Amino acid sequence: MINKTAAEMADALSKGETTSLALTQAHLDRISAVDSKVKAFLHVDKEGALAQAASVDAKRAKGEKLSPLAGIPLALKDVLAQKGVPTTAGSKILQGWRPPYDSTVAAKLKAAGVVIVGKTNMDEFAMGSSTENSGFGPTFNPWDLTRTPGGSSGGSAAAVSSFQTPLAIGSDTGGSIRQPAALTGIVGVRPTYGAVSRYGLIAYSSSLDQAGPFGRTVLDTALLHEVIAGHDAHDATSINADVPAVVAAAKSGDVKGLKIGVIKQLQGEGYQKGVQTRFDESLKLLASLGAEIVEVDCPNFEYALAAYYLIAPSEASSNLARFDAMRYGLRVGDKDGASAEAVMNITRDAGFGREVKRRIILGTYALSSGYYDAYYGSAQKIRTLIIEDYAKAFAKADVLVSPTAPTTAYKIGEKVDDPMAMYLGDVATIPVNLAGICGMSLPAGLAEEDGLPVGFQIMAPAMQDQRLYQVGAALEAALNSKWGAPILSNAPSLGGAA
Repeated sequence: MINKTAAEMADALSKGETTSLALTQAHLDRISAVDSKVKAFLHVDKEGALAQAASVDAKRAKGEKLSPLAGIPLALKDVLAQKGVPTTAGSKILQGWRPPYDSTVAAKLKAAGVVIVGKTNMDEFAMGSSTENSGFGPTFNPWDLTRTPGGSSGGSAAAVSSFQTPLAIGSDTGGSIRQPAALTGIVGVRPTYGAVSRYGLIAYSSSLDQAGPFGRTVLDTALLHEVIAGHDAHDATSINADVPAVVAAAKSGDVKGLKIGVIKQLQGEGYQKGVQTRFDESLKLLASLGAEIVEVDCPNFEYALAAYYLIAPSEASSNLARFDAMRYGLRVGDKDGASAEAVMNITRDAGFGREVKRRIILGTYALSSGYYDAYYGSAQKIRTLIIEDYAKAFAKADVLVSPTAPTTAYKIGEKVDDPMAMYLGDVATIPVNLAGICGMSLPAGLAEEDGLPVGFQIMAPAMQDQRLYQVGAALEAALNSKWGAPILSNAPSLGGAA
């Protein structure tokens, strides 16, 4: 059963062919069997998950109306608060903290009867592209345990790719859902900024952060998207509008007559040969389905990476100031009459990792007197130019596409001491976050050089998320027909059939 899609599991539950309790236990058994190798989870809530599953089964037995995903297991990125469950954001400074409230995403999942089996590993405070910056050690890619699963949502992506759960939630600040989805051979979506509430999402960069779904198919991801999206009065940036009909779009999958824009700046030089090959093949498949392929020019995208690494650290330096050892979380150095300032310094030094310190220092400098306009202000101007580039491009095409990441998964430790090399892994995903639009990554095949997954990125205008699923479903069906089976069936034994 755990090899089936979430939609197939939901169908089996509705027909009485299995129970949520049995399904949840099967996934808990899978976690026990493989997570010592993958290390996707920071905390497995076995008792809580089984209690949630039993509650869903009881409601189903009474004939109560349930959501389509009621009873389906899910992994939750540890950046989202879940009441009474350890929530660390991958940082030792929050080790042992149990939130007294649910994030809106967690509350919506519970209301829909989705079974949250545990919290997944991540780059500390979502700062990273490999899940090597976690305060609790790295997560490993199920396709090759010597490689990174991407980040910062690498734990969630690895959980889905290794069949430990059929669904997961991640967060995407500069590509942290789409990039790990690409590197682990699954589907990941960053919804339009404000379409999913950020209430209870531990902030890294408030103008860029966005929670979103992972699944092994486009339809599974759409089903989860509809559960977590919607207006929330607790979040001042939440969009008060109807949720786009993403499930209907995922079921239609028709691209005939659509214009698909290929971004000139997000391909070619700097992209691994196998990545570019799979991307070009996917374009040909979409053209064979009746889509019109056009090239679009987005000249300001070459500045996106630099702008992002000024805006995000600047907002991080402000957001992370709250972790001061005075209210919650880690507290060390509180002895022999130490001053509050000394305790804060000692605690922050002990609790924050190297990458978090690097970004706090960079952001504080960029916001300092005399430098604000030169750095943060200039970066915001670049952001406006990128938004304008997208507007011009979407005037010529219904969706835009590119490879999700320039390479396949790299070796653990290969780039951890070279931050710039790691940052370049997000070159194709960052523009979406700066513009506040939506993006999807889905598997486009395996690179011939290393046999590892390649991601195909689709981008759509704000609140037009259904276009992602319409194009994604069409491409997924064409690729599955070409391969004869979904990509994960080609994975090594750890990630393939359980």
